Amino acid sequence: MSSTHAQSDHDDHAQSYYVPAQSHWPIVAAIGLFLLMFGTGNMINEPDSALRWLGVIGFLIIVWMFFGWFGTVAKESMDGLYGEQMDRSFRWGMGWFIFSEVMFFAAFFGALFYVRQLAVPWLAGEGSNAMTHELLWPGFVAEWPLMTTPDAEKFPGPEQTINPWHLPLINTILLVSSSLTLTRAHHALQRDDRLTVTTWLAITLVLGLCFLIIQAEEYVEAYTELGLTLASGIYGGTFFILTGFHGLHVTMGSIILLVMLVRIMKGHFDAKHHFGFEAAAWYWHFVDVVWLGLFLFVYVF
Repeated sequence: MSSTHAQSDHDDHAQSYYVPAQSHWPIVAAIGLFLLMFGTGNMINEPDSALRWLGVIGFLIIVWMFFGWFGTVAKESMDGLYGEQMDRSFRWGMGWFIFSEVMFFAAFFGALFYVRQLAVPWLAGEGSNAMTHELLWPGFVAEWPLMTTPDAEKFPGPEQTINPWHLPLINTILLVSSSLTLTRAHHALQRDDRLTVTTWLAITLVLGLCFLIIQAEEYVEAYTELGLTLASGIYGGTFFILTGFHGLHVTMGSIILLVMLVRIMKGHFDAKHHFGFEAAAWYWHFVDVVWLGLFLFVYVF
C-alpha cells in the first residue's frame, strides 16, 4: 500500500485514521455518470440524436475522474498517511464492491435459469399452461438453445450455436491460467521479489488481452456465420448480455492490473503493505470464477 521509502512513517500512523480534505472528485464522478447515462439513453431511443455525444463526454469525464481520484489515493498511500484502520476500510469497501458484482451477475444468471426452466417450458404448454400454448403459439417446442422462436418473423432464432470446445474452451484455459500467474505474482510480491512480480503480472495481462481478442473473434463469427445476434430471440439476448458484461469486466480488470504493473515498476508497494495489488487480484479472481459459470451454463449445458 506504500513504498519501502514510506514505511518508516507507516508505524507512526498505524493507530490513526486519516481523514482526507474535501475533494471535488465525487462531484466530477456524479456529473460524468449523469452525462453517460443520459447520452446512452438518447442513443438507444434515437440513434441519430446529437445528444448521444453526451454519453461519450460522460465516459471521458469518468476516465479522467478515475485517473485523478485513484492518483490522489496512491499519493496519500505513498506519503504514509494510511494506517491499520484505513487498511480495514479499504478491505471492507472492496469486499462490498465485489459482493455487489456478485449480485449483478446473479441477476443475469437468474434470468437465464428462469427462461430455461420456467418460461420456455410454459410457452410449450407444460403444467397448467396448455391453453396459453394453444392460443399464442401452437406447435411451439421447448428446447434450449432456442433455435426456433415463437415469433420467428421479428426475432428469428440463430442458425447455429457456438461450439463450446473451440474458442470458449481456449478462453477458459487462458483465464484459469491468468489466475495462476497472478497468484505467482502475488507470492513474489510477498517476498519482495520485484522482477518476478513484474514478469508474472505482465504474463497475466497478456493472457487477459488474448482472452478479449478471442472473444471479439467469437462475436464476429456469431454475427457473420452463425446468425447469432442480439435480435435472435431470448438465447441471443441472454448470450450477449452475459458474455458482453463479462468481457467488459475483463477489460476493467486488465486496466486495473496494468495500473498495478506501472506502480510496481515505479517502486510502489512492499512485502507487507500492498492492498492495492490484493484488491486487483480479488477482482480478477472473481471475474475468472464468473467465466467458469458462463462456460458451463451458457456454452456447455
